[in-house]
Amino acid sequence: MTYRTEHDSMGEVKVPADRYYGAQTARSLENFRIGESRMPEAVIRAFGALKLAAAEINARLCPLKMTEEKRAAITAAAREVMDGTLLPHFPLVVYQTGSGTQSNMNANEVIARRGTELSGIPLHPNDDVNMSQSSNDTFPTAMHIAAVTECEGRLLPALDALIGALAALEERSRGAVKSGRTHLQDATPIAFSQEVSGWRASLERDAAAIRLSVDALRPLAIGGTAVGTGLNAPRGFGEGVAEVLTTLIGTPFSSAGNKFSALTSLSPFVTGHAALKALAADLMKIANDVRWMASGPRCGLGEIRIPENEPGSSIMPGKVNPTQCEAVTMVAVRVMGNDVTVGIAASQGNFELNVFLPVTVHSYLESLGLLADAMTSFRLRCVEGIEPNREKMEGNLYKSLMTVTALSPHIGYERCATLVKHAHREGVTLREACLALGYLSAEEFDRLYRPEEMI
Repeated sequence: MTYRTEHDSMGEVKVPADRYYGAQTARSLENFRIGESRMPEAVIRAFGALKLAAAEINARLCPLKMTEEKRAAITAAAREVMDGTLLPHFPLVVYQTGSGTQSNMNANEVIARRGTELSGIPLHPNDDVNMSQSSNDTFPTAMHIAAVTECEGRLLPALDALIGALAALEERSRGAVKSGRTHLQDATPIAFSQEVSGWRASLERDAAAIRLSVDALRPLAIGGTAVGTGLNAPRGFGEGVAEVLTTLIGTPFSSAGNKFSALTSLSPFVTGHAALKALAADLMKIANDVRWMASGPRCGLGEIRIPENEPGSSIMPGKVNPTQCEAVTMVAVRVMGNDVTVGIAASQGNFELNVFLPVTVHSYLESLGLLADAMTSFRLRCVEGIEPNREKMEGNLYKSLMTVTALSPHIGYERCATLVKHAHREGVTLREACLALGYLSAEEFDRLYRPEEMI
């Protein structure tokens, strides 16, 4: 590998000759050899959008310093970052300085060198690309941009598609009636379509909560610079950048009303990740319901059939497992763990800055990406292939003793309880027990006892 010599305020550093980044990025690579988790791609792309917007507004507000030639060079390079073309030039890990300073400088260095290469105009990472900015307001801004775009472009479409698949399952399951269950014990009857509608409605509520949390992420810290006062940024800079980002990305952003809060508070990520955790909890419940109802094929409930995707055992021939459900539940517990990380990180804002920014956005985006991928896989490889086993549902329904509840208004709660205990102890049906105890005639029982109508 060949190297070139770069310099920063601390001196000279050798940098791989084929990389656009400079001295500060190289120092970070040397100083933070911690783990394998890289800065998320969504954050890098967000930096591209942010630097492009900043150059546009600097050219508008400070045309003597940000000349048209510099603006064009910066925006051309920044667009390549935004489009993902320059991702190999962003090698930094998550566990670096807690403000994300080195990742901001990584973006500044790459855009400066690439912009210079494209235009022939010398660009400085700090004076030109980082003009009117600080790492303290750019990194939080990039976090918010990444969170909003990933939610709208990745998570919510996957969630909406899963909701649609459940609605379709609801429709094709009409008429299938099964035993309800509470406390993992038999309960009164329920239509399978009703059960599925509960899953669907839960996810619809989660989608609404996530959309609400996204709105809290739209106000941006940019314009606050180092401590929130806006030092070295022209008046109207933050508002202008938000305006350009709105047009550039195609979703609304605004300038945060209080930059002091925007630089130090991570509460929008706490509430945002809480919405992701709520989704994870509902997905855990749905996946568990599916694998319980699909248990068997002969010694379990066996009330639904799910797609058989791969062999389930290396020793038991013919075994098939509910693997998609298991993947969803593993994702759910990871998201719940990330929620703890985000909550603790948000509590650590000291004075004018929170220095747990990279781990916060990494945790949030990891949860978001895992949920999106898991929902898509679960939908395509499980939910869309679920079919009710109507015969097994009906058999279990008529074996259930809790259908006696329909008789309670006619013979009373205590007689019903005696009836159930007698039927269970003697191993007979409710009808046989009712006749033996003399509570109802055969005609009365048949008229009142209609499990399929108890839904």
